Amino acid sequence: MALPLPKPKALLADKGYDGDRLREDLLMRGILPIIPPRSNRKAPVHPDYRRYRDRNRIERMFGKLKQQRRIATRYDKTALSFESFLNLAAARLWLKSFVNGG
Repeated sequence: MALPLPKPKALLADKGYDGDRLREDLLMRGILPIIPPRSNRKAPVHPDYRRYRDRNRIERMFGKLKQQRRIATRYDKTALSFESFLNLAAARLWLKSFVNGG
């Protein structure tokens, strides 16, 4: 698993990534695994569920961004134009909270 240079402090993942080898590898790299245990795990490891809730917020944000057809189908040919439109879509969602949040 090749991680970028700014090393994350924690990894939020779902039950599909629950495995001893992955957990050990993350801990050896200094990354805290926040992964709920699978139902068939013999010795369940209990993650910090308060931090795990952030994963749901991230998933919902990606769901809202993918409602933009251009992002979901990736019409843009270059990475720069795709990232630029992604920034515009994120700003549009962010501004809605100010307009309707009052």
